[in-house]
Amino acid sequence: MEHPENNSEYKGLTVNEGIEQPSAVNPYFKGRFARRKSLLSADEYVDGIVKGDTTILSRAVTLVESVLPEHQALAQEVIEKCLPYSGNSVRIGISGVPGAGKSTSIDAFGLHVLNEYGGKLAVLAIDPSSERTKGSILGDKTRMERLSVHKDAFIRPSPSAGSLGGVARKTRETIVLCEAAGFDKIFVETVGVGQSETAVHSMVDFFLLIQLAGTGDELQGIKRGIMEMADGIIINKADGDNVDKAELAARQFRNALHLFPAPDSGWDPQVLTYSGFYELRIKEIWDMVWKYMDFVKSTGYFSHHRNEQAKYWMYESINEAIMGSFYNNPMIADEIPFMEQQILAGKQTSFAAAKKLLDIYRNQQK
Repeated sequence: MEHPENNSEYKGLTVNEGIEQPSAVNPYFKGRFARRKSLLSADEYVDGIVKGDTTILSRAVTLVESVLPEHQALAQEVIEKCLPYSGNSVRIGISGVPGAGKSTSIDAFGLHVLNEYGGKLAVLAIDPSSERTKGSILGDKTRMERLSVHKDAFIRPSPSAGSLGGVARKTRETIVLCEAAGFDKIFVETVGVGQSETAVHSMVDFFLLIQLAGTGDELQGIKRGIMEMADGIIINKADGDNVDKAELAARQFRNALHLFPAPDSGWDPQVLTYSGFYELRIKEIWDMVWKYMDFVKSTGYFSHHRNEQAKYWMYESINEAIMGSFYNNPMIADEIPFMEQQILAGKQTSFAAAKKLLDIYRNQQK
């Protein structure tokens, strides 16, 4: 069973690695009762992770998610040392419109793969954060009642914190840590339909899209770009009086998929119906996933896709580092408020202000 430390998000407290950080639930909470823990060495983190200690794994993930420079330096050292133990999992991205039953479905999916195939499962759930307070409910874990107490499951919710790219990068780094800890199946549940799907698609092997029937024009419920990324589409709540509606929706999606360009993998995305609540036709979904994995491994696309993802995240890391360097530059930080006032007063265009700030930054780099 997962250590109680991993549930700290639900108490409004943060598990601190030596220095107090803002709470993911409420960043304005001062954390009077927050527990302070001394930092471990990189080797101590790695040793605990490789041994499958979920308490150490959870602390390492907290370190990865920290915005403190000293934590980030240590986290990168831990990740580097965990890399030789990673790469041996099946990574599944799971997305869908809000209310599609993602968390309930993941609870059923997780139990199925653990019972049928054994091994260990990590669920990384990206929760939406408030744009105003940056706080997050982190409630996904409470809807995965059975998985949350399963001895071979590890569930880690993370707030999007208004930065999907940043959280996605941290999620990819968390995948490395989970793989090093022996988790051979990784589920990444996304916020919903939007920018986060693109980022998550770039770090998983199979992208599963959950959709609902009986909501009107089914194809309007999701963007074409997301459908083109999907390796499989599943229609939830195909039970009771909703079975016929689910089958109709499935036919509509199959017809729509025929209009899209063939995916690079050469795989024809399938559309299936199921009931997450009643756990109907769960086996068919996972037969589809494993069939896909066998297919892409036999064609060589699996390795090619993983290599392309690694290159993509190199560039994303460069972009993030440059942005961090720019905004943390003292001269830029001092100049930005003045430029904002100039724009608001109509004395400067947005583009001219941006160019001046970039010129200041470039001149400092010479």
